[in-house]
Amino acid sequence: MVEKNEYYRPSGTDAASGSDASSVASHAQTVAGSELSSVVADPWQQLRQFTQARIALGRVGTSLPTEEVLNFGYAHAMARDAVHLPLDVDMLERECATAGWTVVHVQSRAADRTSYLLRPDLGRRVDAAGLEKLQSIKSQHPQPDLVFVVGDGLSALAIHKHAIPLMAEVRRSAPVEWQLGTVVMASQARVAIGDEIGEALGARVVAVLIGERPGLSSPDSLGIYLTYDPKVGRNDAERNCISNVRLEGLSYAVAAKKLVWLAQQAMRLQLSGVDLKDESDMVQIADATPLSLPS
Repeated sequence: MVEKNEYYRPSGTDAASGSDASSVASHAQTVAGSELSSVVADPWQQLRQFTQARIALGRVGTSLPTEEVLNFGYAHAMARDAVHLPLDVDMLERECATAGWTVVHVQSRAADRTSYLLRPDLGRRVDAAGLEKLQSIKSQHPQPDLVFVVGDGLSALAIHKHAIPLMAEVRRSAPVEWQLGTVVMASQARVAIGDEIGEALGARVVAVLIGERPGLSSPDSLGIYLTYDPKVGRNDAERNCISNVRLEGLSYAVAAKKLVWLAQQAMRLQLSGVDLKDESDMVQIADATPLSLPS
């Protein structure tokens, strides 16, 4: 059982305010300075410039330095806050409109965050009002090639930071003949909600952009789940996943190329998931210009 202390706050409080993270960060600056002279550096310390992973933390006696203990508390608070941060639909709709996207907002059958976390099944289905909106859109724009579903998942922060730039990159990389459907913003969404949305819109392929479960060094990681011929009842083996889309992970450009390649192959082969392997890197190698060796 976790004991209460100044770095821990039970779920359900105002996690989105970020007070956990700020409290730990400010305390870290105060306490850590007095310990610096006794910290024994780790020989791998220079490798930390290449990764956010917790390596080469150093030691004080047989313990971790206070700064690293507090950094761990800060990262944990950031991850918890990311889970409870609400999706800012108004901001996303404004940014989408500015970028030229048509947007509709729907809600899953999970009425609030507590229901969403306790009942994953409710997050996989659209509520009745949302289905009516989608059916209205289908009558005006039938059978789009690709539909984006933008869902909060377990990190709305990831959506706020990465969804719009990623969609812009996909639009630049996609074949000109593709018809991109209305962007669907989904609150309290699980990955499988894209199946019902894609089916309701008659989409050939649906790409669900969703906040991944926050890690201690990645509270803002975005995942992409692609499904051919989406419909209720599809299982995880019928989806392709592109994960860790963020500035410190997979870049927007690379993620967009993978998504476009997978969608093209899904339409050609009429399948997705474990039967569709991502060979987009091999295509890039084949198309590369060989380097000339000096004579």
